[in-house]
Amino acid sequence: MSRARGMLGAEVRRSLESPDRYLLTVRWATLEDHTVHFRGGPLFAEWRGIIGPFFAAPPVVEHLELVVEQPPSGG
Repeated sequence: MSRARGMLGAEVRRSLESPDRYLLTVRWATLEDHTVHFRGGPLFAEWRGIIGPFFAAPPVVEHLELVVEQPPSGG
């Protein structure tokens, strides 16, 4: 996925309350970089082939926009 057009970064977090649940957050330059260029291109099939066997159920995909960001405190 890191080779995909417009992919700015990603992180995976595991739930402390439900350790078998994970949250994958991927930052894209544009919505189309994800929905058109990545999902519609050959890298998606490659990525899905690698990560797909780890899914307990089909993933829920949502596209979010940043509303507020709080920078870390300086001290």
